[in-house]
Amino acid sequence: MPLGGALRRTESYRGEEWVVQTVAGTAGRFYRCPGCDQEIPPGTGHVVAWPDHSSGVDDRRHWHRACWGARERRGSAIQRGRGAPRY
Repeated sequence: MPLGGALRRTESYRGEEWVVQTVAGTAGRFYRCPGCDQEIPPGTGHVVAWPDHSSGVDDRRHWHRACWGARERRGSAIQRGRGAPRY
């Protein structure tokens, strides 16, 4: 079932096909964008993307719309330690 009733599409990223969905951000929780390593606050619309071959929610990543759009032009900005939460 689509997240929040939004339609899913497939896009290419790093040589893989990803399922991509734009959401309204009504979940009421913070997420961390892997594109800029900044928080996405509750109520902010954003993109949820996960590898097409994935079968679980653990592989879903929440991106700012602009960061997802620029994903091929910028590298991952993750700067926190391995023990830090991934949101």
